[in-house]
Amino acid sequence: MIQTKKPKWIGALVVCGVLSANSLALHAQIYGQSIPQRITTNSRMVGVGTTNILDTYLSPEEYHGTDIRYISHTLRKREGKRMLQEIVHQGNIAYVDTRSGSGKELTGNYRFQYGWHYACRSWQWGRQELRLEAGGNIELALGFLYNTRNSNNPAQAYFSLSVLPTAAVEYLFPNPFHRNSQRKCCLRYALGVPVAGLMFSPNYGQAYYEIFSKGNYDHNIVPTYPGNAPSLTHRLTFDFPLFRATCCIGYQGEYLQSHVNELKRHSYTHTLLVGIVKTFKLTKVNR
Repeated sequence: MIQTKKPKWIGALVVCGVLSANSLALHAQIYGQSIPQRITTNSRMVGVGTTNILDTYLSPEEYHGTDIRYISHTLRKREGKRMLQEIVHQGNIAYVDTRSGSGKELTGNYRFQYGWHYACRSWQWGRQELRLEAGGNIELALGFLYNTRNSNNPAQAYFSLSVLPTAAVEYLFPNPFHRNSQRKCCLRYALGVPVAGLMFSPNYGQAYYEIFSKGNYDHNIVPTYPGNAPSLTHRLTFDFPLFRATCCIGYQGEYLQSHVNELKRHSYTHTLLVGIVKTFKLTKVNR
């Protein structure tokens, strides 16, 4: 029987193919591992506090009462990157009255913030770390105020769009009750101050009927800046591990003011917060 010899180049080609496949697989594995994970931290908090409200369009008196609110605060970043994305949803409702009890008001508001922060510096010693970040947010605010005593102009509508420089500092440290745990506590303080924007406001003595039914515009969209709308919002939160969850407690102070179209308005609120914190890690998979 005559045996047929296979050409040597076929064996060499097979070996090269196997080596190339292994090289591509190794490259894909290394490339997939090099993609930084996206980390999302979401805090959902409810709060109860006190509020002081003045709106001279409806009444020259100040109203005091209880404020209830919900806050969803989200931070997104990629491992090893300095940029952070911030998203804040906040809604509140308050029922207030005068000191004499002669009048009552009901108010509700929704605020949405979106922005970017830059992780400026971080200092680390042992298992403790201090972080400093700064950036800017855009805020959209909608709301209403209803006065139960007024019959002619019983309600006021709120709309504003603002640009807020923001800053925050975080202090991370080991759990004092379980020092061997990898889950750390986090103390965070954040501050935001509006510097420019637009707001809706009726003019002094102008009824909503004139604005929306007759179309009588009278400087109802007003530019805002710290001179006519000095405002500030700051929040202090403490995140701590509890069993398998991460809980948070905190305080928020909100000082909103405006003096436009000869009308004064303010809302000073102090709120105690409690909530749950969840952290997610998303990894991109290449197929």
